[in-house]
Amino acid sequence: MRLARSIPLLPLAALAWAGCASTHTASTPTLTAVTPATRRVGALSSDERVRHVLNRLAFGPRPGDEAAVRAIGVERWIARQLEPDSIADGDVDTVLAHFPTTSLALADAAQLYARPAALRAAPHPDPTPRLPMTPCADRSATTLAHLEARDDSLVLTQAERAGSRLLTDLQATKLARAVVSRRQLQEVMVDFWENHFSVYSGKGPERYLLLSFDRDVIRPHALGRFHDVLVAVARSPAMLYYLDNWQSAAEPERPTLGQRGRGARRGINENFGRELLELHTLGVDGGYTQQDVIEVARAFTGWTIEDPERVGRFVFRPELHDAGPKVVLGDSLPAGRGVEDGEDVLTLLARHPATARFIATKLVRRFVSDTPPASLVKRAARTFRDSGGDIRAVLRTIFSSREFFSRAAYRAKIKSPFELVASALRGLGAAADTTPRTAQLVAQLGEPLYGHDAPNGYPETGRPWLGSAALLARMNLGLALAAGQAPGVTVSRWLKQVGVEREPYARQVDAIVAELLGGPVPAELRALVQRGDATTTVGLVLGSPDFQRR
Repeated sequence: MRLARSIPLLPLAALAWAGCASTHTASTPTLTAVTPATRRVGALSSDERVRHVLNRLAFGPRPGDEAAVRAIGVERWIARQLEPDSIADGDVDTVLAHFPTTSLALADAAQLYARPAALRAAPHPDPTPRLPMTPCADRSATTLAHLEARDDSLVLTQAERAGSRLLTDLQATKLARAVVSRRQLQEVMVDFWENHFSVYSGKGPERYLLLSFDRDVIRPHALGRFHDVLVAVARSPAMLYYLDNWQSAAEPERPTLGQRGRGARRGINENFGRELLELHTLGVDGGYTQQDVIEVARAFTGWTIEDPERVGRFVFRPELHDAGPKVVLGDSLPAGRGVEDGEDVLTLLARHPATARFIATKLVRRFVSDTPPASLVKRAARTFRDSGGDIRAVLRTIFSSREFFSRAAYRAKIKSPFELVASALRGLGAAADTTPRTAQLVAQLGEPLYGHDAPNGYPETGRPWLGSAALLARMNLGLALAAGQAPGVTVSRWLKQVGVEREPYARQVDAIVAELLGGPVPAELRALVQRGDATTTVGLVLGSPDFQRR
């Protein structure tokens, strides 16, 4: 479903209102293109604090969420979100029942992925010498051959579709969880870590390896200790394959812990070592050198995968491991050791002050501002160090800070396409989509899930999402959702749910804006919707500048 084909473009007045219309061509609109219409000063009101936590610790409010947070208090609601296991989440269990691939064991997922290739490679029986046939018998034999070929093609097509579902089901469940889960902070943090430890689904067998990466690597550790998630990622076949470490082996002149077989891989691959330092832990300014990259790569030789195309299980191969001494960031690793080299490197990096600063900066950027306040980063990094990398403790420091609840932070973040689609669906009280369609909407807005080919992940700040074409697509998305062009969305039911389906149009406008934006109707929007209907107004609000912010 392509929005531009199914929804008429907004009038020029709407484009001007969004800051896109101009007498000259502008390749990159500025952040003022989606500046909120109303700017207040002073401390956040109690209602603004409620809306703020639902937009930052969650993917926006569903109908009734604001009242629920007010009832228990913001601080208590935050405390509950930091302990997701204490929150019943039956809606997610119901959704997952529609996606049996997401519960497949790694070996079963590998078989499903490998089956199309196995069918293509299967030898066909050699044709027996043809004997003289009557014309009727010859026609029958030809018809039978066509039927057999058609059956083979059907089996292959079915196998290819089943294999492709490994990825499309993962994409669909990621969005469905964001829309209906009560454990909202858990889902926000899963999204954070899967972008931090980005893996590209288009590379080789990643479409099945990512199932385990999401379920077994990221989700169990999303609110745990950084060391634990770092180790789980480093041992995950998805990351080892994506960054080529599964092919990394000791150089020919280096000692190993076993006899290399004939034709064994030779030579280190630095990709994993470099990204481990630059993107996963220390950061680009973390004080490491190129020699550190090489030493880290040597430490992880032998960390590989058993037959990535068919098995996909982590294994350590001593005969591929560089067993010589190493020095990483000034720390010595003695000779003659095996998997312990990599494990010690991970511990060293998890405890490093540069890692504390780097992760704290990224978390503050995610939850507070595109320009992280230095004072809060410093306090969050101190908590990281003092707590041994306890992510919950770091988040408590952030969520209890004056910077988090400041006027400057309120609606200061631009929603990514994933955040925008999830928040719009939540705002309309949508049911979870058990098809790939709404996940495709995210891709059409420029953020295909698990589709970023570079290891640095999708942008963490707003500016890269604000091209003029992207802004137009966002406005059309709002109209498409309001028109019911996404599964699970019914505006008439939503209007009834919020109690305004029979109200005069002017009151409907006020109620729609209050429900979706949490404030008064902006003057520009009021002028645009003087005449119209409730459905169109819902679409315009979802595409408005204010709704693009969180």
